[in-house]
Amino acid sequence: MVDVDPSVAASDERWFNWTKSSYNMLRSIEKSILSHLRLPYRGMFVDIGPCVGEADKVWTLTMNTESKRVPIVMLHGLGAGVALWVLNLDEIAQNRPVYAIDILGFGRSSRPKFADDAMIAEKQLVKSIDEWRKEVGLKEMIVLGHSMGGFLATSYALSYPDRVKHLILADPWGFPEKPADSENRPKPPLWAKAILVASKPLNPLWIIRFFGPLGSWLVGKTRPDILRKFSGVVTNQDDIPNYIHQCNAQKPTGEGAFHTMMKDFGWAKNPMINRIQDMKSTVPITFLYGERSWVDNSPGETIRQLRQQGYVKNHSIKGAGHHVYADDAKTFNRLVNDACTICDEDYQAVVRHEESSSPSAT
Repeated sequence: MVDVDPSVAASDERWFNWTKSSYNMLRSIEKSILSHLRLPYRGMFVDIGPCVGEADKVWTLTMNTESKRVPIVMLHGLGAGVALWVLNLDEIAQNRPVYAIDILGFGRSSRPKFADDAMIAEKQLVKSIDEWRKEVGLKEMIVLGHSMGGFLATSYALSYPDRVKHLILADPWGFPEKPADSENRPKPPLWAKAILVASKPLNPLWIIRFFGPLGSWLVGKTRPDILRKFSGVVTNQDDIPNYIHQCNAQKPTGEGAFHTMMKDFGWAKNPMINRIQDMKSTVPITFLYGERSWVDNSPGETIRQLRQQGYVKNHSIKGAGHHVYADDAKTFNRLVNDACTICDEDYQAVVRHEESSSPSAT
């Protein structure tokens, strides 16, 4: 197992570091958060070669790899990393192999420069996931993606449908078209509008790096709700804001790819609602929306109607917001496990047995 990527850790030696980004600190905080897991885990770099950069590596967390059930691969959202699955990993890994990765350009993974074209950048990220799959040796997998990770998981299933046994989308970003009436909505104050206009060319999380050494403090002050989500499990209250800060104080190449793919913050330039009808009907899809999320959940029902020949199931988790995996982790974990179960051969054998034993089958 390789726990430190020397080529990345060397960046800590810069003589001046305004953002206070530290690869070693990110590694240490991640370990502190993951120490709360009950089940054993393993962390490693998976070398995917010259995929986007010259020598890309994907930081990977694995659990219960001895299980013969269909493995699940977990893709985080914008600005996050593997440690933010801490409320979910134990329950999901009880009965199957789990692989959680820092998407290329995020967390502890390599940070190559992505293309400036939205579709090319998307394809580069998708290719990195499949190159990772090949190196790990997975033939088929359940793919779970949250927010931006849900967008990439769907794009992956479009490109490699035979590799995806089930697509689980947790409050996925980038599905609907940008509403035509968005220009007619209430206008923000002039000062707020000025900030929005000035920051539009910038990456979405630029403010964290702008605040430099105070980035962690900014996360804690502006998003205390995120801290509260993990308070029952993560004992050190500073770990979550420090982790988010360190994930986003590093070179923001993955964030840049997201900026390239987005049409304003809330929408994608190439929305999935216009493309998902091209996905093979053999790929089952489960949507897990937060009832109180800012993400538009109407595409879930639209896609269910479009895919009459395929499996599509929609769930709305009561009281949950966009961070649905943390707002109600117990319900989220149960629904994920339920969705995974339909992929397992032992479950399918039971179904076949029940069907063959029923009176209608004779």
